[in-house]
Amino acid sequence: MRRWSVFLLTGLLSGLSQAQAPQEISLHVEAHRPGAPVLVGLPFPRGALYSPDHVRLEDREGREVPAQVTEVTTWEPADSSLKWIWVFFFAGSEAPYRLVYGPHVRRTLLFTPRVTVVNNQREGGGAEVTTGPLRFVVAKGSGGFLKEVWLDAEGDGFEEDDRIATGPEGRGSFLDLLDDLGPDSSEAVILRITKARGTGPLHAVLKIEGEYRYHRPDNNPSPFVTYLHAYAGQPYVRVLHTITYTGNPDKHRRLSGQYALIATSADSILDEEQLRGDPGWTQPDDRMAGVGLALVPHVGEPVRCMAGYFEGPWWQPGPERLQESTPAPVCRVLQSGPDPTRMPPLPNSTPDRRLEGFTAQLSGLDRPVARAAGWLDLRGPRGGIAWGIRFFFEEYPKALEGSAARLTAYLWPPTVEPMQFARWSADELDGGMLGNFAQGLTKTTELVLFFHGPEVSIDSVRQVLGYVLDPPVAHADPAWYAGSLVYGRLAPASERFPEFERGLAYKFAWWRFNQRWEPWYGMFDFGDGLTYYFNGDWFMWNNNEPAVDFMWWLHFMRTGSRAAYLTAEAASRHTMDVDNIHWPADPVYHGETNSALDYWRYREQPKGTPYLGIGRRHGRQHWTALLSAHVWVQGWLAAYYLAGYHRGLDVARLTGETYLKRIWGAHDLRGRRLYLSVWNLAELWDATKDPRYEAELRDRVRLMLRLQEEQGGNLVVDRYGYAQVYASHGLYRYWQLTGDPQVRQALVRHARYVRDVPPLNHEMESYLSSIHSLLVGYEFTGEASFLEEALRRAEVLKTDALPEEAFSRMTQRELAGALEAVSHLPESERGRPAIWKMTQGLRTFGWTHAFNVPWLLYWLERTQR
Repeated sequence: MRRWSVFLLTGLLSGLSQAQAPQEISLHVEAHRPGAPVLVGLPFPRGALYSPDHVRLEDREGREVPAQVTEVTTWEPADSSLKWIWVFFFAGSEAPYRLVYGPHVRRTLLFTPRVTVVNNQREGGGAEVTTGPLRFVVAKGSGGFLKEVWLDAEGDGFEEDDRIATGPEGRGSFLDLLDDLGPDSSEAVILRITKARGTGPLHAVLKIEGEYRYHRPDNNPSPFVTYLHAYAGQPYVRVLHTITYTGNPDKHRRLSGQYALIATSADSILDEEQLRGDPGWTQPDDRMAGVGLALVPHVGEPVRCMAGYFEGPWWQPGPERLQESTPAPVCRVLQSGPDPTRMPPLPNSTPDRRLEGFTAQLSGLDRPVARAAGWLDLRGPRGGIAWGIRFFFEEYPKALEGSAARLTAYLWPPTVEPMQFARWSADELDGGMLGNFAQGLTKTTELVLFFHGPEVSIDSVRQVLGYVLDPPVAHADPAWYAGSLVYGRLAPASERFPEFERGLAYKFAWWRFNQRWEPWYGMFDFGDGLTYYFNGDWFMWNNNEPAVDFMWWLHFMRTGSRAAYLTAEAASRHTMDVDNIHWPADPVYHGETNSALDYWRYREQPKGTPYLGIGRRHGRQHWTALLSAHVWVQGWLAAYYLAGYHRGLDVARLTGETYLKRIWGAHDLRGRRLYLSVWNLAELWDATKDPRYEAELRDRVRLMLRLQEEQGGNLVVDRYGYAQVYASHGLYRYWQLTGDPQVRQALVRHARYVRDVPPLNHEMESYLSSIHSLLVGYEFTGEASFLEEALRRAEVLKTDALPEEAFSRMTQRELAGALEAVSHLPESERGRPAIWKMTQGLRTFGWTHAFNVPWLLYWLERTQR
């Protein structure tokens, strides 16, 4: 007995020693740029890490790299260990890196230099940020952007002559409107400034909230949000500026009532037949005439400008060239393209030839070119200011203008036709509706501002701007994301089962190919893609069904592909901005004043729209159809976790607040609306630990389980067979957090049901959507028939190999034919178009492949030796 006790104690001590030993994660930086700010979001398995203080970043030689580590969320309530962290650092001269963690690991916390933030939110106050060489002030009240900026280029402390820029009064940012009454210029007012998560000694993030106010009472105030990122020791800032369109998009006659598809009561339902034929649908009302950010430079005179451009066709640009000019009276870079408003029918390429029509004009250049580089450097004898706009080409139209008196980044230039949001048709339904819901959409633009001395070389300017315009992407090994189990038991990409991996890789590559062939560009289109491909043409914007951006984030985690990361990033930004309702919001009381009367005034303010946070349905235009079940937060929160994109959590909360209101009554608690809400709320509760979301989620889960009993063990009613992945992923995520045995058993019963009664109501969409449910049943029971049936259904997902360089050498028509030739997906047996085919978009792909195959490969790797 004593011998066994000694043996057991030795084993326990050995296991404890191994658990306490430092562990390592390899970090790779794609498109590595020395000096670039890098933020990488990393998941951790349950129980692996309990404090962000026990993490250290090292280079390949084992030297510590100064890093700032932020706790993002935990595994609670299941466990108090960390689930996601952000690691921020400046890229060194070499890569890769390694992250060392464990209970005995410590990192240096004394940083020199460090960024400091003084945030005074009294009336008339503001925030002052100092990075070392740079100091700037953002003030509450009139202005809208930076109030003052100082650059200590000599390193001898800030003095009066170090002021390099100021903000124009009331016009530091602007969103100007135009309607039949003429132009209405905006005045920007900052209302609130807060320090966002991730603010620390190396990296500070300010969230600036305000609104544009207009002179005419017929124009609604328009909210804006700006996230400013400042960096220790650096003279540049990263800017993410979000505008909100609050105008009347068209002139159709307003009838009282609600649309049947989104009605919150049975009273006063619109008869859409009465809406048909009204010419006002196609007549724009409030248009965006000019949108941008501005500064008054203090660089001295004379000034000169430098900008970059590319020779060659828009789809195959050559090396970047430089153009220098002297303002007369201003220097300008303007990027435009085919039909900037993107009114259907869209100007697109043919299956055999790309369209033309992209033009960039640069001051001093005697001819237009197809593409500008998206930056402008203005400098004088006292210093310089360089401004760049990310996706300058893809999110056309854009412009940059500079003179001794003003430097402006135009997010919608006033020199092109105003952006209009009217409908393309006064008669045709879109997604079953004749409506226009553009009011309340938003758009975020990313910029970089670099303040520098007069002798800084243009190569140095381009290098710094490139940190944001063409950023590096950091990631762990794909096996780390998979092994963390934050998204369940999925496999990283590998060469073991190429017949399944090709079905994923080719589809994603086909989508990216078409993004650049069609192209799917434009200020309010970029990031999205069309969903149906018939007879060499594309139809209907996808508008994110079903979590298309999340598919891209999963693809990035499985592969480490920088292209996948950038595509996911653009997809998430588009769908959270354009494919959602953001205005009018409910008033919020922050309690940041001493006056008790402010609370009672807040209580008297009108409530916002009940549709806040709900999503669009796929359609000809992004804003012409809504549906109560169309919103997916998974990709937004993945952007928050993986990229530190704060707006992802902000917009996900809007959806959560709408769930709490239950504006659709029992309609919201049945069918795919219920299953999707459970998945969304599980993700949101995980991210926030908000007890209100927890209570709502638990109630909806109880309802799902009760309905399962009424449905003979089936979690999903036949009408929504393709929603299998919502039910299985949502309940699995809930089980991960709670360990609820009833939910576990419900998932097993459901797996047994779909094994024995295959869902076929939407043919392949429903049939293949059940694969993940079968795999969960196998995970929980080890019952081989679950895995065997999953493999049997997945046979049609196998894909043969394409010729090498198919995606780089073929036309759209040739590539579409080649893809169909290697696919095993069947035609429809009911005579309808097979929208699950390889050449379709990513909508049905979520139900057939994206939310099934990575989990199938996990079990294949462990059962097929």
